[in-house]
Amino acid sequence: MGSIETSAPWLLENGTIKRLTKDSRNGHGHSRTAHNMSSSSLRKKSDMTLLSKLPFSCLRHFLASLHEVILGTKLSILFLAVPMAFAAHYFRFSQPCIFCMSLLGLIPLAERVSFLTEQISFYTGATVGGLLNATCGNATELIIAVFALIQNKVDVVKYSLLGSILSNLLLVLGSSLLCGGLTNISRDQKFDRKQSDVNISLLLLALLCNILPLLYKHADAYDQGPSADVLHTAKATLNLSRACCIIMLLAYFAYLAFQLWTHNHIFEQQEEGVEYNMESSNDESAVIGLWGAIFWLTGMTVVVALLSEYLVDTIDEASTSWGMPLSFTSIVLLPIVGNAAEHAGAIIFAIKNKLDITLGVALGSATQIAVFVVPLSVIVAWTIGVDMDLDFSLLETGSLSVAILVTAFTLQDGTSHYLKGLVLLLCYIVIGACFFITDLPDDYKHNHTGVRLE
Repeated sequence: MGSIETSAPWLLENGTIKRLTKDSRNGHGHSRTAHNMSSSSLRKKSDMTLLSKLPFSCLRHFLASLHEVILGTKLSILFLAVPMAFAAHYFRFSQPCIFCMSLLGLIPLAERVSFLTEQISFYTGATVGGLLNATCGNATELIIAVFALIQNKVDVVKYSLLGSILSNLLLVLGSSLLCGGLTNISRDQKFDRKQSDVNISLLLLALLCNILPLLYKHADAYDQGPSADVLHTAKATLNLSRACCIIMLLAYFAYLAFQLWTHNHIFEQQEEGVEYNMESSNDESAVIGLWGAIFWLTGMTVVVALLSEYLVDTIDEASTSWGMPLSFTSIVLLPIVGNAAEHAGAIIFAIKNKLDITLGVALGSATQIAVFVVPLSVIVAWTIGVDMDLDFSLLETGSLSVAILVTAFTLQDGTSHYLKGLVLLLCYIVIGACFFITDLPDDYKHNHTGVRLE
């Protein structure tokens, strides 16, 4: 079969070596998303020299695939946390230990899910690949939300999703603009406003849909006074939230059509001028066969689901043992660690003066969570009989409002410098400090983070 050259990525299909490049992809116009390009900054070149000497082709193919999936990332050392999390759960270690191992194990898994969806897109073409990435881009957050809803932990769902939005808008974008501005301190960094304007518009729509249930609840209580029917108000708030979620999902599907078909040129501009070195050469061609990528993606999703279940089971005990409010653990700690790989990629591209990719990562992820994952969580809760609304309480909704508005004003002129990044980062620190010192009583959390109807 010949030696396996590292300079010519190969496919593991039908026992033959075959190079699949941009010109031979299905669709002849494959468009790599900012999420994929950000994750690619953490990948490393694979050396298949030793594997090429194995006598059995099936074993050679399997080990080569395993090598690409497990060792093809600079975060591969963190894969050790996955079996450690399983062992900690099996041997009934302390819950904070299980929480930490599960959280660390999710870091490389999230990056590998992005890698595998990109590998599949080499075969399916730009449209199906884009839809697959839109579905799996925030798979970790969605899986955690589903397991939390099954356990009726509505507050954990709301906190974690809110934290993901705040993290992307303030922490990721702020850190990226700060590092990029300091690296390119002699000049303002420029970016295309068209993409950011689209995302900001959708974020404002999501903000409106989150504000309305909160405003309705307080307005109804004010109008009725002491004689207010709390159960009727809660029911109306829940119905309004579900209606808003349907509207947001329609807006998200329109956004997909806008991004993938009618105005895809706006989002493809971020690829111009991106230089690929030897370490990122694997991103130019498929390195895993289609069925191999589907197999690994299915396996990774199952492992993510198991670790997410451990995470949800232990988050309360971990927060208590560390002396942290549940809100701080869910809003600040969970998104920072869970999306560390994606965040690092965004910062790397900002330093390289590729702000369009950075904005695609930060704003794209925040938009996907706000108008897809949040409303989908409400719909999933509806189907399984859990009453989850969009009333995130005054403190959480106020933080979300400030984050979106500050981000919108920061990006309004199409240029960036380090001071803009510093302001966004300081806003995140202030919000994080607020949730760290806020230890809300259980009756407040019961009345404001979930709706329980008889």
